[in-house]
Amino acid sequence: MKKKIMLLLVLIVLVLAGCGQKQIEESITLLDQNNNEVSFPQDKPTLFFFITTYT
Repeated sequence: MKKKIMLLLVLIVLVLAGCGQKQIEESITLLDQNNNEVSFPQDKPTLFFFITTYT
């Protein structure tokens, strides 16, 4: 039963990945902790990560 669920999940992910856009046309803009806009260019690969805290 668990193998069937995993296979179904993998198939769904593959179908959704095939329906996406090949390239993002606009740059990605996020806000940092000081509400400054940070843009990521699309002309080269960029790695970014989030650190979140709940207080």
